[in-house]
Formats: sequence, C-alpha cells, structure tokens
Amino acid sequence: MKYQTRKKALVLLADGTIFYGKSVGIEGTSTGEICFNTGMTGYQEIFTDPSYFGQLMVATNAHIGNYGVNDNEVESDGIKISGLICRNFSFTHSRVDSNGSLKDWFTKHNLVAISDVDTRALVAYIRDNGAMNAIISTDVENIDALKKQLASVPSMEGLELASKVSTKESYFVGDENAEIRISALDIGIKKNILRNLAKRGAYIKVFPFNAKFEDLLDFNPDGYFISNGPGDPEPLIEAQELAQEIIKRNLPLFGICLGHQVIALANGISTYKMHNGHRGINHPVKNLLTGKGEITSQNHGFAINREETEANDNVEITHVHLNDHTVAGIRIKDKNAFSVQYHPEASPGPHDSEYLFDQFIENIIAAKKVLS
Repeated sequence: MKYQTRKKALVLLADGTIFYGKSVGIEGTSTGEICFNTGMTGYQEIFTDPSYFGQLMVATNAHIGNYGVNDNEVESDGIKISGLICRNFSFTHSRVDSNGSLKDWFTKHNLVAISDVDTRALVAYIRDNGAMNAIISTDVENIDALKKQLASVPSMEGLELASKVSTKESYFVGDENAEIRISALDIGIKKNILRNLAKRGAYIKVFPFNAKFEDLLDFNPDGYFISNGPGDPEPLIEAQELAQEIIKRNLPLFGICLGHQVIALANGISTYKMHNGHRGINHPVKNLLTGKGEITSQNHGFAINREETEANDNVEITHVHLNDHTVAGIRIKDKNAFSVQYHPEASPGPHDSEYLFDQFIENIIAAKKVLS
C-alpha cells in the first residue's frame, strides 16, 4: 500500500484533557458522550446499535476494519455512533463475504473517525474519571473554538434520545400466519431481537416510541415487548405508563436494557447514571433462579437502584452482574413480566442468554392456555 500522510486529529474531553491521533480520512468534528467497548469482534453491529446514539465510541480492540463490512451485519438502518476513536484502523481488509471496506462505509455515512490514539491510556482515563462529553476533530489548531462547542453539548443525564432512533411508522416482522403475535415498543430496537422472536414463531408489530397502550392492544397481541435504546430512561414517561398498564392487566411482558429500566421505573424503582457503564461482549452475569453463570453482551450507561429493588415487595432480582453486583434482571412477582439489563440477542455473540426469548414465548403460550 502506498504511504500517504494523514491529517492530525484530536480527542478533547470535557475536563480539558486532550489525546492526539490521526484522521482516518473524513475531515470534520463530532461530539457526544465518550465511552468504550471491550468487544474483540462485531464492530459493525456495535456501530449500528441504536443504543449508542449520541456517543463517541472508543474501541479497545487494537485493530478495527480488518474484516471490512457486510450488509447483513447491521442492527439498524445505519450507523448510530457519533464518531469512532481507535488505535489501528485497517484501510485494507480480508474476508470472503465482505461487501467493502470500513473506510468506504464511514465515508458513505460521513462518520468522523480518528486512529493512532493511545486508546489504552484513554480507556484507563475514562475508567478512572467516568464517562463524559467529548469532541473529536481534525481542526486541531482551534482548541478554544472546540472547547466552546463542547460546552454546549447536553449531558446524557436527563437526555431523551429514544425519539431520535425509533421508527416513525409501525411495521411488521415475521409470518403473519404465526400463532403468536407480539406488540413491540421501539425505543431503539435492534434487528436481531426481532429475528430472535420471529424464528420462535412470532409475528411482531413494531410501534413508535410514543405509541399508547391502546395502539399496541389493537394488534390483538399475545405478548408485549419493550426494547433497548439510548439515553436516560427517566424522561420516557409514556413508555413507563404503557408498562404500568401492561403489568396491571397481567399480560406477558419482556423488556431488554432500556426497556428493563422503563419497567423498573414503572414499578417505582429509580435509575441512575453509572460511572462509565457496561459495554462489551464478555460481561459475567449470574442467574439467581438457576445458579448458573452467563457471559453476556452489554451496552448501557444507566442502571436501576439495587437497594430500592430489594426493598420493593412486588419485584424480585433474578440476575446480577458479577463485576459490580448491579441488578442485571428482575421479574414482577405474581405478574407475567420480566426484564434484563443485557442483550440476550447478542449479535455477534455470545449466545448464553438466548434462553430468555424461549422463556418469553413459553410465558405467552402459558397465558394463552389460561385464556382458552
């Protein structure tokens, strides 16, 4: 490959700390909350995950782009991260079923990306000082202007982002003749969640973030699902009211990640912004109901209050994160509702937690038998 000079670039953190690197080739400036993902593979799925909307992604894996991109390995309709920060960016790739290079894909979506950053030092800094707003830019000569721009970026705490990534119109997934029908609230849903439900014999109607319970009920569903998504869960009042209505009627309900937090809020349990969140595909979780451990895929910067959960007579903790003992799953006692803080659809993996989709389907089937 012919050597070519690349433009300088930088990462400016909200506290004034600067890390330098080089532009991948797309000049510009991008802002967001900086976070890091420890996954060693699946970068395309990460970049298209709606839960990452509004965030600058630091890849801890040393090489990004080495296997290119594949049109089938996306979790939404496009790139959702605000920008990428990595150590080594591969301009060439090697893969039989690749549809092109990561650089060309970024250019198509006009995504600012910088490489040659000391990501080990940057991740250690974020780990110690917490997730914060940041700006990445190729305009390295205008630090003062970048600081002013960064100061205007809103905090992730209190920020409602589900409306930015949710579908505008309802749509259907699966076989319309399937025996099981599910109404899904899209507050940032990943495609692999829908694939997991459909391959288990469900026909799903996906609704926008602000849909009412009556809208979901009109589909005559056998079960209800509340998806993952970005931002702070507390501003999602309509979603919380929807969850309350579903639980009150004792209808089958399953929530993932942001949906898990919405269900907790619907039961009077508060949420909080974590120091730097959980983002990766190797997070250990213990299922308290079975005693078994699971390696899970996680992506969240908020969590539910454990003390309040333990004190709630209507809620049982079913899963805990083994690194920091945060709540990773709950069920509502005497109700047909449960949720987890991680991603059982885990694309590209691991697949330890796929049983949760089976559990949801089994809950629906059992409820249908009672009604019949």
